[in-house]
Amino acid sequence: MAQEAQPDVVPTPDPLPEITSEPPMDYERLGRILAALDPELQPSGPAFQLTILDFPVFVITDTGADRMRAMVPIRRAEGLTSEEMMRMMQANFDSALDARYAVANGTLWATFIHPLSPLKKDQLISGLGQTVNVARTYGTLYSGGGVQYGGGDSNNLQQELIQELLKKGEAI
Repeated sequence: MAQEAQPDVVPTPDPLPEITSEPPMDYERLGRILAALDPELQPSGPAFQLTILDFPVFVITDTGADRMRAMVPIRRAEGLTSEEMMRMMQANFDSALDARYAVANGTLWATFIHPLSPLKKDQLISGLGQTVNVARTYGTLYSGGGVQYGGGDSNNLQQELIQELLKKGEAI
């Protein structure tokens, strides 16, 4: 018996989900997002001040340059040791993620800097969270939170701390 040829059946692909694009970020939209994070938001000229986990956060926009900067003051820069500076630079490479340590006007800051108009809502919120985390973990983990990029020094330094603590805990 000869087999009858079956026509090739091509499966119908699932329809693509509808992609909704966000409008470009601007001063007004940024303000609405920040107000959702802190109803006590204080706008002032091209800037905003809000509080996240008891940390003061300053967000400054420059629409002419299409840039924004979020900043959390950490401490006076005077008196920073070379070891602290080295550790912050290591963290900027691998564990601070999108946030950075920076020094300006005599102050050590945690910062998040991004072009304004292409900034997405979730990027903004994540960047603010990372900036607060960088400020919170100054002097300890120096971390923006979450994952760390490989190839840097931070993970090993954090592992050394854990190993040191484990050794201290062996006697208990």
